Amino acid sequence: MEEQKLNINLTPEMAEGVYSNLAIISHSSSEFIIDFIRMMPGVKQANVKSRVILTPEHAKKLLFALQDNLDKYEKQFGPIQLNGAPMPGSTIPMSFGGGEA
Repeated sequence: MEEQKLNINLTPEMAEGVYSNLAIISHSSSEFIIDFIRMMPGVKQANVKSRVILTPEHAKKLLFALQDNLDKYEKQFGPIQLNGAPMPGSTIPMSFGGGEA
């Protein structure tokens, strides 16, 4: 079987990326939705900066790819500390740094 190659184009605008410090994940029977959000200290409203919609199969592949990359990162740079970050199943933090929001 011949290997197929995929050419991927990354425009300069897309290459800049979008900063996010919060992600909210929801799902239905046919898709997973990941909203990437930027929260600012002292501001009670946060804006969704990007939304990615995946099939369940691709969501699972993303999970495995992230785990693989986290393992490689921690092998190279040491364990990632979760200082005050919410753990799975916890509520969304409504303030961070610099006191009460």
